[in-house]
Amino acid sequence: MMKYILTLLFLIAFSLVVYGYYIGDDNMALKDRCIGLGIVVFFFVWMPVFIYHRWKNKKVKDYMLNKENIEKMRDYSKKKKL
Repeated sequence: MMKYILTLLFLIAFSLVVYGYYIGDDNMALKDRCIGLGIVVFFFVWMPVFIYHRWKNKKVKDYMLNKENIEKMRDYSKKKKL
């Protein structure tokens, strides 16, 4: 379900930007408003929802650089060299 919402939001934002460029120089206020609204939707709506969706079930501890993870990286690099 979230994948479809993200796709829909992305298409809306992208189509607003494309439509704003397509309008041309006839109506500069509407052109700027469409492009600006598309960028706002992309950065302030789509991007946070996308980040939430991708990090929803992840453990932040797995991605933190602590002593245990440094040792795991060293062991991995030693195994890879052999």
